[in-house]
Amino acid sequence: MALNPLVPIAFRRELKKGQEPVSLLAADIGGTKTNVALCRADHAGVTILDQRRYVSKDHPSLTDIVHDYCKGKLPGRISAAVAGPVVDGKSKLTNLPWVLDSAVMKTELGIPVSFINDLEATAYGLAGLGPDELATLQAGVPAAKGNMAIIAPGTGLGEAGLFWDGARFHPFATEGGHTDFAPRTAKDVELFYALQQQFGHVSWERLVSGMGIKNIFHCLASKHRDGVPEWLAQRMKEEDPAAVISQAALKHEDLICAETMELFVRYFATEASCLVLKLMATGGLFLAGGIPPKILPLLQTDNWTKNFDNNGRMHDLSDKVPVHVVLNDKMALLGAAYYGAYNM
Repeated sequence: MALNPLVPIAFRRELKKGQEPVSLLAADIGGTKTNVALCRADHAGVTILDQRRYVSKDHPSLTDIVHDYCKGKLPGRISAAVAGPVVDGKSKLTNLPWVLDSAVMKTELGIPVSFINDLEATAYGLAGLGPDELATLQAGVPAAKGNMAIIAPGTGLGEAGLFWDGARFHPFATEGGHTDFAPRTAKDVELFYALQQQFGHVSWERLVSGMGIKNIFHCLASKHRDGVPEWLAQRMKEEDPAAVISQAALKHEDLICAETMELFVRYFATEASCLVLKLMATGGLFLAGGIPPKILPLLQTDNWTKNFDNNGRMHDLSDKVPVHVVLNDKMALLGAAYYGAYNM
């Protein structure tokens, strides 16, 4: 809906120039945090007027957060991105003990409420993407046509597709992050068995996510002769462990952290390539979510390139796919706003 968008997204309706703007509250509900924003939408796109971050586990429900944010002055509608599957307006979050029901919440608040999967929302957010919000890892064929794909490691691992109808893209959700991890090397198999003993089912999310970084690190550390340095163990207690590990790797401060992120990038590239093949995403691949912008130097390496193209007879296909890192880590929030403005 933005004027001259980089990625033309299909919406059900549009707002004409001069038409009354739409006021709405957008939210991005994650296992760790919930971002909310007051937005205005018109013919030119969505403008975020104000936003705030909440720690999800500190609140019993989304309704509680809405009341805290709005202070009795509710907007015209609410559109929220949810980190989990959404079926008939209902969702039980994967990494947060909330149960969401749009019909129940609509009755409670007296305004329209809509929930969509957070990766589907991220795809809708591409409608407002600026050229300065992308870092290109692989140019591929810049004018390539066809479906697109998004993969987004954060607290968990999200994946979505965008179907190309010849003129515009139609976002759709998947739960591909929960499909089975496929080990390729002896080290992968060793890691797989360690995680299988801990979790039973080993999905890609167990490795390609914030929790995945921690899982890989602890498996490697348990085999390391010298163990975890005291300074690193202390920082991991006081801060987000995944962020500590990735930053230590970027700064070359610890060998276990460096090996952890080497494996993380390899697994990320492998699953990203698989997603491209499964969705026939010849139009492009976007790496979104909270982690990719923070570890961009680790993605701008041969470790990414050689593993993204390591798919046997399909090398010629993946080699032509444009691959971009989305530098705006609020795309799900923006996409929820676009969906609420032009699809509700």
